[in-house]
Amino acid sequence: MLTLGSAGCAARRGRPHKGAPPPAYVTGGKPSKPVALPPTKEVDSVAASALREKALEVIESCAGDPNPFVRGNAMEAAALAPARTSAIVKRGLVDESPVVRSIAAMSVGRSHLSELVPEVRVLLDDQSERAEYVKSAAMYALFRSGEYVDLSPMADWLLHGAQVSLRSHVAFLLGELADSSAVPLLQQAARMSVAGATPSELKLMQLQIAEALIKLGQQDQLPVVRAALYPSRAEDLESTALAVQILGQVRDRAAEDELIFLAERRDRQGREMPAEVRLAAASTLARLGRPRGDFIADEYVQNSSPAIRAQAAQVYGDTGKNTNLSRLADLMKDPDGGVRVAAAAAILKIEGSGAGIASQR
Repeated sequence: MLTLGSAGCAARRGRPHKGAPPPAYVTGGKPSKPVALPPTKEVDSVAASALREKALEVIESCAGDPNPFVRGNAMEAAALAPARTSAIVKRGLVDESPVVRSIAAMSVGRSHLSELVPEVRVLLDDQSERAEYVKSAAMYALFRSGEYVDLSPMADWLLHGAQVSLRSHVAFLLGELADSSAVPLLQQAARMSVAGATPSELKLMQLQIAEALIKLGQQDQLPVVRAALYPSRAEDLESTALAVQILGQVRDRAAEDELIFLAERRDRQGREMPAEVRLAAASTLARLGRPRGDFIADEYVQNSSPAIRAQAAQVYGDTGKNTNLSRLADLMKDPDGGVRVAAAAAILKIEGSGAGIASQR
């Protein structure tokens, strides 16, 4: 068991950097218009297997992309097929970008790539500007690999980290450790402020702490997350999107009706929620066993924003439907590397779920 006291404790595993700064909510409030897309049909096993091979090629290619955020997303996608992609992750552990090194280390821990432990241990001495992120990810990977590692710096970063994002990163790690001795530490962090942080940043941190506590058995934190589903200001939309994702991560089936309402909600002027929120709701509902939101992905799959197209690809993957493989095959040809790797990851998800689901449940 991991003992976590108030002043020198441990933990690990941060929410992966998704590859971009906070979303800009590019759709504003305008209602989306139907997009004429070719009909989908079930893909046979031979074609599906070929698509999986192509997806692996795309991930390997994106692991060398000039954009570090695309490379980071490739590291995350590589964790979906560890037997085939350990060489990609190994390359990420020595990447020039600390973001990529951090995600690669978390992929090692998530996929139990114990053969990469020596490379991960080197990261405990990372000297970059974002060293705490890299070191904490390395600690997580080592712990998950059954290695001894001193986790005590994590408590200090959680309670006294100068950046809100670092505290959120550590909170996520604590939740992933599944050790209830972290509860008092997280509760203490939830009561603390961060000098210079904006209200929006603090709200995001509070949500991240709430997620960690829920994962550690503190179900009384669920209302904290559900409350964020109802933004009162435009600045709250990022918190809403995060809250939607968290409810999927903690499998909060009681929130299904609220998520459906959120995806369909319009204001008095007929404006929908931003694309990021609607797509997040579709993904979360799919994870909760209601994979009928791919029509929302269809609305945005040709959006001008690469971030939105990538999120649409994620929805297709989360629904797990074989019939969406053709959509993803097209997205793997997208000019943006982030979209290509998102589509490749979605294909691996579908093929990893038992050849996909041919019809809606």
